[in-house]
Amino acid sequence: MSGAAGNFIVYLIKYYNFKSIDGALLGNIMSGTSSLSPLLGAILSDSFFGCFPVVAFSTVASLCCMIILTVTAGIKALRPPNSDTPATSGQLAILYTAIVLYAVGSGGTRFNTMTLGADQLSNVGDQDVFFNWYFIVLYGAAAIGSTVIVYVEDSISWELGFGICSAVNTLAVLFLLLGVKYYHLSGPKGSPFTTMARVVVAGFRKRKLALPKVEAAYYCGLLEKTDHQPPSSSFRCMNRAALIQHGDVAIDGSIARPWSLCSVEEVEDHKTLIRIVPLWTSNIIISISIATQTSLSVLQALTMDRSLSPHFSIPAGSFFVTTMLATCLTLFILDHAIYPLCHRLTSYTLTPLQRVGIGQAFNIAAMAASALVEHRRSIIVHEHQAENQPDWIVPMSAFWLVLPYLFIGVGEAFHFPGQIAFYYHEFPKSLKSMATGIVAVLMSIGFYSSTAVLAVVRRATSWLPDNLNLSRLENVYWMLTLVVGINFFYFILCAKFYKKQSDDKHVVGVDID
Repeated sequence: MSGAAGNFIVYLIKYYNFKSIDGALLGNIMSGTSSLSPLLGAILSDSFFGCFPVVAFSTVASLCCMIILTVTAGIKALRPPNSDTPATSGQLAILYTAIVLYAVGSGGTRFNTMTLGADQLSNVGDQDVFFNWYFIVLYGAAAIGSTVIVYVEDSISWELGFGICSAVNTLAVLFLLLGVKYYHLSGPKGSPFTTMARVVVAGFRKRKLALPKVEAAYYCGLLEKTDHQPPSSSFRCMNRAALIQHGDVAIDGSIARPWSLCSVEEVEDHKTLIRIVPLWTSNIIISISIATQTSLSVLQALTMDRSLSPHFSIPAGSFFVTTMLATCLTLFILDHAIYPLCHRLTSYTLTPLQRVGIGQAFNIAAMAASALVEHRRSIIVHEHQAENQPDWIVPMSAFWLVLPYLFIGVGEAFHFPGQIAFYYHEFPKSLKSMATGIVAVLMSIGFYSSTAVLAVVRRATSWLPDNLNLSRLENVYWMLTLVVGINFFYFILCAKFYKKQSDDKHVVGVDID
């Protein structure tokens, strides 16, 4: 669907007579919604339906979206008849239906598919390899959609471009359904939010009780289903939620009063989420920096020499494809060469948090590289005394922008799969789908927050005037370099003090030395 989404604003302007700003606003709403909707899809998977039904429904929704767009491109009656006529309410209703289906398709497939695939594997190492390959396929498909499909839509026909996307979506539905009898399907675990609320309420009700050291004082579930273990010593105030009082337990050993008693496992799952929050917040800055750099570099490219030959120039928005290709290539090399070689020589494999740390280091390098490229561009502008010429093209190749994009791509090859693996391994069993969907929230926060960051910079400084040749854009990049550098040390600190949960919930472990 990346081929349709990446060029959708152009489609709105050319075929539905949207004004440029209106089309951009609708496109931003689509991007933001498609980034947040995977979280809703994860909640539906974990709490109500299980992973496969949500993935199957959303895949069909994606197919319906592409079919509708293909039909609108092929049937003129579904579009305004000319460039001066606005779209009718009926035409817009069909268009908006496709947009809603796009959001549904993104919400149920983008990260739920990752969870469904990982559920088929029992070995942690195999799951890590799967996450790497998932991102290779995801980024590879996005790169093809943003180049080949967009070229077909712009240069041949929109109907053919959307038709290709529809055909690919049809194959996706068929392949998914053909393999259903081979899948290991896990059902819903019940609403995890209800469980978390129960822990808070039960702990608050028993806040005045003393905490005994006797293991039998805590509820560990039905004895035939679980070992008798006391809660961990961290966040001890929450242990009261598992403290047994008269009337809390029924005769058969089940919980009689669910809002007064929780099991030790439920309490420990709640603690796990609290421990993960600082590490999760440390990745928000990375998403903001990437989103900000991506939007600003497009503005840089518009003022630079983008010609590949005397008759062909690369679109300013296409340079970001370098990041996708770099991510795919790096993941392939890591999975087939570097990781196996390190394991063979040292019998050691990088932990997920160590990979996230390496990715953050590359992100720092990317921001610094962007600042240096912009510094060189501004020097050339000054040498030619072109500060007051906003449309002047700087005689500097835009391919210098590939360098920071490469750093971002290599960094994403480390920190995105590392985050997915970490969350999937550490999140409670009832939140496995949300463990992968939470990365989508990071991406969404990054894109929304980057807009706020640029607005604050424009209001508080003179670095970002409308005339980029008169700007101090390099200062913005140096500011981002400083912020992500500070954030890197914050991440290291959080990782040092994190207590690993996947192997033993009561044993302290550290992922980064």
